Amino acid sequence: MRRRSVIGGRAAVGAGLPTPPVGLAPSVRSVGTAALILAVALVTWVVTVDRMSGMDSGPGADPGALGWYLGLWVTMMAAMMLPSVAPMALVFRRVSSERARRGRASVPTWVFLVGYLGVWTAYGLAAYGAMRGLRALDPAFLAWDRTGPLVAGAAVAAAGVYQLTPLKRACLGHCRSPLHFVMRGWREGRIGAVRMGVEHGAWCVGCCWGLMLILLTLGVMSLQWMAVVGAVIFAEKVLPFGARLPRAIALVLVGAGLWIGLAPESVPGLTEPGTSAMPAGDGMKMGSD
Repeated sequence: MRRRSVIGGRAAVGAGLPTPPVGLAPSVRSVGTAALILAVALVTWVVTVDRMSGMDSGPGADPGALGWYLGLWVTMMAAMMLPSVAPMALVFRRVSSERARRGRASVPTWVFLVGYLGVWTAYGLAAYGAMRGLRALDPAFLAWDRTGPLVAGAAVAAAGVYQLTPLKRACLGHCRSPLHFVMRGWREGRIGAVRMGVEHGAWCVGCCWGLMLILLTLGVMSLQWMAVVGAVIFAEKVLPFGARLPRAIALVLVGAGLWIGLAPESVPGLTEPGTSAMPAGDGMKMGSD
């Protein structure tokens, strides 16, 4: 069965990605693109560490003013997500370069990444609204000295259960198959590249929203939990054995949820609200009300 190639346009047919053009060294271009993406991720990690150092006040932290939170959130998402989206970006870069060689319009990879990070920005804004809404309601049962640990533990355990769902499996399969996405979902022009980024980002949110819930629950300003969640996301989406990880991660998260709910004071890396002194500044109030 023959199928049309996204590279050669309507007149061309092929069974996959095109062969590299004469004189082009795909490995060199791929290494350059990958190095740039990882360099940006490293810079955003450095900026995040600089801005968030000492700010972890645990569950229930005040997210601060919208502008401050949004800037930090986008930086965090670039730091956490760019390494795991690099394979998709590399495929996009190669396809776009090949199309340019054949006289078609070429689109920079960063345009695709803007759409991708835009979806995670929307997720962050939704999370901000939820956190603000909860703080406005100020339900007593969320207090850490009451049932707060049980609620936090239940959220972490729920993230573990989601790891076992068909939706998680489908979204992870998509995220681990960039070639399939490009072959079936290529769109023309810069607007098309943004749409591709948004579509891929939506699949990624479907894959990772539960893991991100852990960060939002245990402390959105926690560098430790940010590193743990980012490492798990990278392992699931990029490593060869990543497709087999969700079940093991589910067991770990359910166990961690029980641990947090029953003995939060003994959980390594968990800052209990009211136990850390937060530096003033940045227009941000941290900790529990």
